[in-house]
Amino acid sequence: MVWRPRLKAALRTVMACSIVGTTTLYSPERVRHLLAYPAFSYVTTILIVSEATLGDTFRGLWHTLYATVQVMLTSVLGLWLVGPARFTPGLATAAVALTSFAVAVPESTHLVSKRIALGQIVIVYVGTVAQGARTHIVMHPVHVALSTGLGAVASVVALLLPYPRLACSEVQKTCRMYVDSAAERLKLYLDAFTAVDGTAAAQSISRASFSTRWGGGLLQNMKENEDGMLWERPDIQFFRRNRTNLPERFRQMELSLRGLELSLASCSSFPIRAVDQEEMRTILPHQRQVLEQKLQQAKCFAPFYAMTVPETDEKSSWKSICAVWTTPWSNEDLLALFFMFCLQLLQHPRTALLPRAKDKNQNSGMSMLKPSSKCLVFASKCSISLGLAVLFGLLYNRENGYWSGLTIAISFVTERQPIFTVANARAQGTAMGSVYGIICFFIFERFMDLRLLALLPWIVFTSFLQHSRMYGQAGGISAVIGALLILGRKNYGVPLEFAITRITEATIGLICFIVVEILFEPARAGTLASIELSQSFREARDCIKYLLLPCCHKDKDPAGSALMEFQERLDQLKVRFSAYEGYIGEAEVEPNFWFCPFPATYHKTMSESLSRTIDLLQFISLQMDTLKKLCQDAGFPCKDVMGQLEDGLEGFIERMESAFRCLEKVISVKNIAKVDKVLLKKAKLHDIEMGKSAKVTTTQSASPCLLKEEAERISSSLLDRLNGLIGQVDDHECNDEVKSQMALCLGGFGFCISKLMAETMEMQDTAKGMITIQNPSCHVDLCELSCKVDALRSLSPWARVDP
Repeated sequence: MVWRPRLKAALRTVMACSIVGTTTLYSPERVRHLLAYPAFSYVTTILIVSEATLGDTFRGLWHTLYATVQVMLTSVLGLWLVGPARFTPGLATAAVALTSFAVAVPESTHLVSKRIALGQIVIVYVGTVAQGARTHIVMHPVHVALSTGLGAVASVVALLLPYPRLACSEVQKTCRMYVDSAAERLKLYLDAFTAVDGTAAAQSISRASFSTRWGGGLLQNMKENEDGMLWERPDIQFFRRNRTNLPERFRQMELSLRGLELSLASCSSFPIRAVDQEEMRTILPHQRQVLEQKLQQAKCFAPFYAMTVPETDEKSSWKSICAVWTTPWSNEDLLALFFMFCLQLLQHPRTALLPRAKDKNQNSGMSMLKPSSKCLVFASKCSISLGLAVLFGLLYNRENGYWSGLTIAISFVTERQPIFTVANARAQGTAMGSVYGIICFFIFERFMDLRLLALLPWIVFTSFLQHSRMYGQAGGISAVIGALLILGRKNYGVPLEFAITRITEATIGLICFIVVEILFEPARAGTLASIELSQSFREARDCIKYLLLPCCHKDKDPAGSALMEFQERLDQLKVRFSAYEGYIGEAEVEPNFWFCPFPATYHKTMSESLSRTIDLLQFISLQMDTLKKLCQDAGFPCKDVMGQLEDGLEGFIERMESAFRCLEKVISVKNIAKVDKVLLKKAKLHDIEMGKSAKVTTTQSASPCLLKEEAERISSSLLDRLNGLIGQVDDHECNDEVKSQMALCLGGFGFCISKLMAETMEMQDTAKGMITIQNPSCHVDLCELSCKVDALRSLSPWARVDP
């Protein structure tokens, strides 16, 4: 499942490169004259065909056409106004910088289109300087356009032969693999739930964790292939409705499975005493059969909520709930009820409060009129780095000055990236590919056909190299291009001299790239990770407030605006969390230089806790929404339910807000000694002005952190209220199915509240360890440190704690 798809993609890359090589080397002289830049044909092919489907290549062909039209219009106009003979390295640098900025600014333009256009701009203007007055104003850009088009067409042909690699087929395969993985996870979770000892349960949970990691990659693969599906069949509405947005549909399934895992991971001992094992062994096989049938139907792209299952006996369903429903409830009862709530959620998904991902392109029309600051920064980086690379590249070698600009033009990304790691991978890849090309050239110097054949294993090898942690996509692409430029062309001079010149030019371009990136984004990834983590705590605090506001202060939100605010806050929290994970990955691979080592272990632990917190917030929202609907259906007074929950959650919101506010403040502190020094200095200045003696208050009457005793008190109070509520539900006249669902919601709600406090305390411990490792000589107390930050801000309201 791993190497076979990569091998197939590599073979299609081989076919595309073979088409380019055959056309540029063996076609008639007139055709070869028009295809004057075969190197860029190879580059275009690699940009489009790697890991692509047929729909992706159609999209790549369109982006190539769009980029070519842009560059053709601007370059012909520029050559006509200035005149090829007047182009100097300085003028070419200015033309590259201005045109690159204009191409890179529009947010609606796809990144592939921008990369191809930037590469064409470099070739047009550097070629004009190299050829001088011999440059034809129209035909020179036409040669660049035709060479680019050859690479795009070769990519489409390679994806059509010997049979098309359709995006819809790939998504269907991925969907089947994900469903099989989900079914295996479900089986293992049910086995762990009814395990007779901790060893058997731990084995099942451990085996399921591997499928969990695998399932996340499959969902990402489905998301990446969605656009390709629309390019293959854009006209069929049924196709669009049933085969698009699959990750969104399976995300609901994934949430339920993560809930099952969360409940089992929270169990301290097995077997679960709240569960009647004999009863569960009778009930769960039937539930497993129903769920597995729904999972199998998901392979056919049927909406999950519309899937049919055999009719179930309501008494059996109610009996399964009674198996864990013993009053009064204990904490283990809540755990078991939450497990069964997730099973029911898996069988009957509720999507009302699952926030949808916002469309990134919904405001793309306005972005053409007023570009965002992010687009302006990206365009400025492209403009300056390409301008500098072209200038120094031309000064070093006028004939081969292309490569300093091309090396970075085809690899720009709109998001942050680990610049030193990426530059190192590109440099090593360029060197490896060039060395391989030189060796093969001298071995098969007299046989051009054998030189082309020598490229085949290298293309396959570099296709796998793109998935390695050491080189990644940047290193793999640079390696394959390095060999293609030597073995796939002719009449470019002595190969050894060309390789040395190109490596030097590539180094010039990478140095310009690194310098410009540092100037525009000097903050290290570790620093940005701490900032995003602090902002994530703030968003999580707001989520808790708006989620439970209708419950704890029902009279303050009659219109339900708090629920809408919660959904927006949860979306923002997910965006923050995604950025935080990205910075963690970047900080792990960036060099430390003279900075303290990045505490990756603590940040990964914090990331896991924050991820579970986000899941718990979604579960609580689903439980509250379902509980309100059940109360309406059963005629049960909803105000009484919310009132008793309010009594059980007394002090919960205040303590959670205080804890997350404390985390938000202390996580940005790296140097405690510096905080103490600045605080003392500010206090002295402030007290001299006020005519008082210097004194700094670093204590509070109540601890801002969530303490274990407080969490136990809140959990105990809530458990008492839940036992009272479930007694009222049992006495109420409604059918058993409604009673069972209310029991699952109430029990699951109690578990999620307790688990949310446990995760908060774990994040407090992780934050303390994170700060301790950066301040080994200082005693770390989060409460005291939070008070110091407050004192510093009170003395200087505009002060910012330097992270």
